[in-house]
Amino acid sequence: MGVNGSVLAIDAGNSKTDVALIGEDGTLLSTARGGGFQPPVVGVGTAVDVLGAAVEQVLESAGADARSVAHVSACLANADLPVEEEQLTAALRARGWGRTVEVRNDTFAILRAGADEPRGVAVVCGAGINCVGMVPDGRTARFPAIGRISGDWGGGSGLSEEAMWFASRAEDGRGEPTELARALPAHFGLDSMYALIEALHLGRIESGRRHELSPALFATAAAGDAVARGLVDRLADEVVALSSVALSRLGLLGEEAPVVLGGSVLAARHQQLDDRIAELLAVRAPKAVVRVMKESPVLGAGLLGLDRTGAAPEVHARLRSQYV
Repeated sequence: MGVNGSVLAIDAGNSKTDVALIGEDGTLLSTARGGGFQPPVVGVGTAVDVLGAAVEQVLESAGADARSVAHVSACLANADLPVEEEQLTAALRARGWGRTVEVRNDTFAILRAGADEPRGVAVVCGAGINCVGMVPDGRTARFPAIGRISGDWGGGSGLSEEAMWFASRAEDGRGEPTELARALPAHFGLDSMYALIEALHLGRIESGRRHELSPALFATAAAGDAVARGLVDRLADEVVALSSVALSRLGLLGEEAPVVLGGSVLAARHQQLDDRIAELLAVRAPKAVVRVMKESPVLGAGLLGLDRTGAAPEVHARLRSQYV
């Protein structure tokens, strides 16, 4: 007799995919990791094929059949708009991995993993920045999170680009002095911003590596550089603006509610950034409870799936205990 899986949980980011099969009692039956999920780059079909490789591995490892899976809970990068979620839901449903399918943006996985119930707000700051909120009655708050055209600022890539702007102008005299003009090229073993600009422009340093400059920015800020500190403060302002607006939309601004912080930039626990977020939230959302996400986001996808199937609290607790 095959194994019955209650939830097939998928958390797919740009660089990697985690899949977990969860039993009806909350037991973690099997897990697998696959490649990145990038439908804008490779197309929806090819991107879902990447998920499929990890899904097949999970099912085979557990001795399960896709027909026995009650629900697929997929939290996916690049599912930024409801219309994209609908398109991806149809693509996953066509694969027949479970009897029902729900696709959400991957920021919802961070929120659910970091909250005791489907209630609160999450801000993720990795390569980019995004924010979502949800409450148990199904209402959500979200932003397009497409980039500058949707009003976004921040994330590792955005911070690095902004730091380079100030550093370049400092080196050639158009802007105020900043130690960033030395620290950023030094990260790549170069001796000037001109050399870094040339290397990026000519492709000797891949454009995607710009996000590596974010730690150099934070280190320069920690050393007291005024320009770098200003950029860190601005990121904190953005995190608080996103979270307080989302809390307000859901009627949680005056209630005790979690604000879950995730992504590589926020999880790094930079003291200046943490302190300013706490200071500003104390004014704009004084009852908010800040939590830094430590669990794997696929846990959040699994908990969202258990929410959908109506699993008992002890089932949720059993699953969470296996990710502690």
